[in-house]
Amino acid sequence: MSQLLKTSGCRISVLVGLLGLVTRAEAGDNEALAKQLANPVAALISVPIQVNYDQDIGPQDEGERYLVNIQPVVPIDLNDDWNLISRTILPLISQDDVFPGQGSQSGTGDIVQSFFFSPKAPTATGWIWGVGPAALLPTASDDLLGTEKWGLGPTGVMLKQSGPITYGALANHIWSVAGDDNRSDVNSTFLQPFASYTTPAATTFTLNLESTYDWKTSKASIPLNVLATQVLNVDGQLLSVGGGLRYWIQSPDAGPEGLGARVVLTFLFPR
Repeated sequence: MSQLLKTSGCRISVLVGLLGLVTRAEAGDNEALAKQLANPVAALISVPIQVNYDQDIGPQDEGERYLVNIQPVVPIDLNDDWNLISRTILPLISQDDVFPGQGSQSGTGDIVQSFFFSPKAPTATGWIWGVGPAALLPTASDDLLGTEKWGLGPTGVMLKQSGPITYGALANHIWSVAGDDNRSDVNSTFLQPFASYTTPAATTFTLNLESTYDWKTSKASIPLNVLATQVLNVDGQLLSVGGGLRYWIQSPDAGPEGLGARVVLTFLFPR
């Protein structure tokens, strides 16, 4: 009997040890995925769904807006040295009292489509980068939800990952090239400096600015976002979930003010 108990105890110890190794391996895999997710040009297929809420919009500060950005990221192998990263932003908008006397609007906004040509290997000093074109597509379902302009311009990203820390910036500039002559031309710069910290448990804390400067009106929009996200495996599907707050440091007279919120759900498909 004592021999049987010893044998059973040994088997249980081995099983517990193996389960511990599997758990640590999964945690390590999730941490690596979280770090990839912090890299805008990582070779990782992902579909982020980002829900934003902003308030105090419009000339009377009475408006509010829900903005859902669906942002699929698809890497394409070009050869042994280069990837092409496709990043799409499809906005779904619901807003109230943003434009005086116009009531509510809901529907799609204008799509921004970007392509980054990015080396698969970092530079000798550890920098990761990508450059390419960006396009503005007039896909808004309502005149008040979009520009009614086609736009083109350059985009680029540069970042460095050192241990748990990722930092860098993403930028683009878009000029309108066609569209409704009765609508204002587009001439805007987007700049997103970012920094994040990923823990061994695959929790990522992110700080970024999503600044836009309109060269036609000489006005800037600058929200500061503070977020926390967690990579999870839910019934075999890898996800990143999280959220946080945003604070409008600067915005045009009729732009959002004060605090807003963001919730993010990202579906991950490692290759």
